[in-house]
Amino acid sequence: MKAVVYRGPFDVVTENVPDPRIEKPSDAIIRITTANICGSDLHPYEGRAPLDEGMVLGHENMGVVVDAGAAVERITVGDRVSVPFNIGCGTCRNCNAGWTNACLRANPSGKPTAGYGYPMMGPYWGGQAEYLRVPWADFNLLKLPSGTEHENDFTMLSDIFPTGFHGAQLAEVGAGDSVAVFGAGPVGLMAAHSALLRGASQVFVVDKEPDRLALAAKYGATAVNFADTDPTELITEATDGFGVDCGIEAVGYQAHDATGQEHPEMVLDKLIEIVRSTGRIGVVGVYNPEDPGAATEGAKEGRIGFDYGTVFDKNISLRHGQAPVKRYNRQLRDLIIHGRAHPGMIVTHELSLDEAAHAYDQFDKRVDGWTKVLLHPQTA
Repeated sequence: MKAVVYRGPFDVVTENVPDPRIEKPSDAIIRITTANICGSDLHPYEGRAPLDEGMVLGHENMGVVVDAGAAVERITVGDRVSVPFNIGCGTCRNCNAGWTNACLRANPSGKPTAGYGYPMMGPYWGGQAEYLRVPWADFNLLKLPSGTEHENDFTMLSDIFPTGFHGAQLAEVGAGDSVAVFGAGPVGLMAAHSALLRGASQVFVVDKEPDRLALAAKYGATAVNFADTDPTELITEATDGFGVDCGIEAVGYQAHDATGQEHPEMVLDKLIEIVRSTGRIGVVGVYNPEDPGAATEGAKEGRIGFDYGTVFDKNISLRHGQAPVKRYNRQLRDLIIHGRAHPGMIVTHELSLDEAAHAYDQFDKRVDGWTKVLLHPQTA
């Protein structure tokens, strides 16, 4: 099959690799119809997270089942499905508790997390390819309506829509709350959309990229460009001097200031300023335990020197972590089906697998207009 393969930093190629096959009776094989390039894919692409040469990339996947093992009963050949980026066994302690993002069995390394085509998440090839093997298929796959309707919306169910919703869940966004989202990338946009779906009265999205802020405004959020505006001053004034009830961190460890300088603690510190006393912050931006390319010595060892003293003094609740996609994806699917949610509005490019290297280059450089790239393996 044709697939997007990691060869090293800033080097991905589309080439032929062996087709996946049924390895265990609980496996299924998916013909991929859409696979997305995620901002998290840029971590290995830039050499900031270790990934083995030869790994097939891609953890945001959907498609149609073309084969299933003898033990697969709920899923059948021909089903259109979304593939959560978390791989869960369905029977371990964490999966039983709903924390499929921390499955205790799926990663052979023993690390409590597994996923497709991503550093330190096991040997599972990703879905930026024509086909994908899905382990524990009955448990992991989410059925979708047949056909092609809502393709660009449904493809967001594998990661970024549930991840954005998880940010709102961690921050306990509820009816009437005011919310500040830092980061207008795909996850931040989905966090803003989710906050509004949950009944937020005000949502501010802070970034410095005009094209992404324009998308935030399309969702009904107030766009704040920190390159020319002090977000603390603007948001504090807009909330009658109190600050917001909830903050969502959707940037992660590679936060940059307006000049392009990296400050890993920057977003956390700004949210701590902006969130009111007794407010809540949800962190879904990625922070790694090791980052040799980090801007500070502490951050190289995963130690981020943010203003924890003020968190304590203001009684701010701070929660964080990778999204357990299965906890949310069925409900979010139904919001799409019934016209309440529109995650596909963020799509800016739809390309073939052969165009993947160019897409990675443009997306990594934050070229204007390159916000969310979808790859369609069946497109010539």
